[in-house]
Amino acid sequence: MKYYIIAGEASGDLHGSNLIKALKQQDSEAQIRCWGGDLMRKAGGDLAKHYKEMAFMGFLEVIKNIPTIFKNISFCKEDIQGFNPDLIVFIDFSGFNLRIAKWAKKNGFKTNYYISPQIWASREGRIEKIKRDIDNMYVILPFEKDFYEKKHNYPVHFVGHPLIDAVENTEIVDEATFRQENNLHLQKPIIALLPGSRKQEVQKMLTVMLSVSSDFSEYQFVIAGAPSLSDGFYNSFLSANKVGFVSNQTYSLLKHSHAALVTSGTATLETALFEIPQVVCYKGNWISYQIAKRIITLDYISLVNLIMNKEVVKELIQNELTTKNLKQELSKIVEGKERDRILSDYKSLKEKLGGNGASQLAAKLIIENA
Repeated sequence: MKYYIIAGEASGDLHGSNLIKALKQQDSEAQIRCWGGDLMRKAGGDLAKHYKEMAFMGFLEVIKNIPTIFKNISFCKEDIQGFNPDLIVFIDFSGFNLRIAKWAKKNGFKTNYYISPQIWASREGRIEKIKRDIDNMYVILPFEKDFYEKKHNYPVHFVGHPLIDAVENTEIVDEATFRQENNLHLQKPIIALLPGSRKQEVQKMLTVMLSVSSDFSEYQFVIAGAPSLSDGFYNSFLSANKVGFVSNQTYSLLKHSHAALVTSGTATLETALFEIPQVVCYKGNWISYQIAKRIITLDYISLVNLIMNKEVVKELIQNELTTKNLKQELSKIVEGKERDRILSDYKSLKEKLGGNGASQLAAKLIIENA
């Protein structure tokens, strides 16, 4: 069969790549064209557009780039028609994907959504668009099945979280080699800094994260470079601080870390799966944050806390993200009872997420429902 897959961010590229591998294993004649990144291309997808050309963060940034967004939408529709797939798979990236889904449904294409838009967090009314335009939904968070089926009478498939597979299947460099190859201190425990994947957020996050490094001189602070950004982008942060840097080795970094400071998003769950105590950080554009605060109905912003429905890890959001607060919260998780409690809660989190095999199950169901 011919599959057209659309992902618009680094996390979508990761999950899309594993889905492509699973589809190819189960469908020997699979032809796959995609929007995504280097991982999806490496997995065997014919890349139509790289997510680096689409990663706009926040309401203001989206408004500024409206002409580019509409050009991308037009190109996507033309490209789908040219490829003429048997089905389309949308991966998260709801602002773009739901627009394409509406058009695709009207034009007779079968529509599948893998990794639900977070309508349980904001703009819940989008459920009507999903009911109208999506033939099959595959969800990865345990509470999403009840949300769709019990609250909105829309049947979905819970396949488990693909990050479990990603973590288990990624080759990890041993610690001694990892430290030597990246010019890191051979003895100091590592505090990982995961500042996000977009320029705007990385600049904001790293400035605050690095402001506490001098207070923890017995630790080695290490920045995880995002695949969407060039290594050179981080030079100003590295030259001004005694800090390490790794590129495209986030999982090896987490594996060998003692604690982490993490920008909200998928990375919070990845950090938890590696059983690394963390402080979750977020500070956005002031106007964008004010708008978001009024439409987002959640008690938490990190996936870890959302899934557990309680505060497992501390979240420092907007005005709370200060050097003083970050120093205080980081001190709590490098040793002591708070650290032990978080590690205990992580075990319960893994149980809630289900076992491995999410990508394989999603591929199986996609093929069966074609």
